[in-house]
Amino acid sequence: MKDIEEKFPRALWVRLIIYVAVGHVFAAFIYLLFTLGAQNQ
Repeated sequence: MKDIEEKFPRALWVRLIIYVAVGHVFAAFIYLLFTLGAQNQ
């Protein structure tokens, strides 16, 4: 377990979590746009 922590520093984990969170928010926004667009037709 120590080897994994040494290979990936804390800053990399924080950046990875931020990227994943932003990606999910962006995907949810696009999904919302498509669902609203489909309802309006």
